[in-house]
Amino acid sequence: MHLTWQLVHHRGLTARQTYAMLHLRGVVFVDEQQVPAALEIDGRDLEGETHHLFGWQGAELVAYARLLEPDHHAASHVGRVVVAKEARGGTGTELVRRAVAACEKLWPATPIMLGAQDHLRGFYGRHGFEPVGDIYEEAGIPHIDMVRKPA
Repeated sequence: MHLTWQLVHHRGLTARQTYAMLHLRGVVFVDEQQVPAALEIDGRDLEGETHHLFGWQGAELVAYARLLEPDHHAASHVGRVVVAKEARGGTGTELVRRAVAACEKLWPATPIMLGAQDHLRGFYGRHGFEPVGDIYEEAGIPHIDMVRKPA
């Protein structure tokens, strides 16, 4: 599957990109995983130095991740990692690879954190992320924080 990739600062988001991002996240997180919409839309999409990574198949958004600037943990964050059902089977690997590369370019020498669904711990581990802390529940789904040391 050939995708076209875009990295967009939140101030440069178009209405089309915003709709596609919220739609894909809604389909996967709210519809498939039963995450309450009020938790999925957390207000962090348009603040600070937030960037959005889009993977398009033609005009359809099939992969997405949100990149947040370093915070009080002195780490950038990758979040809202999502792949459309029809694009699963390799697209997630490319999405995470590109998200890590973007974070390393935007915020060099900075660790990268994410809150992984616990069943995806091995997937993120293959991308250099290591678990930190204990498993916790978020939206009724077991999660674990993971960190990737700076390149």
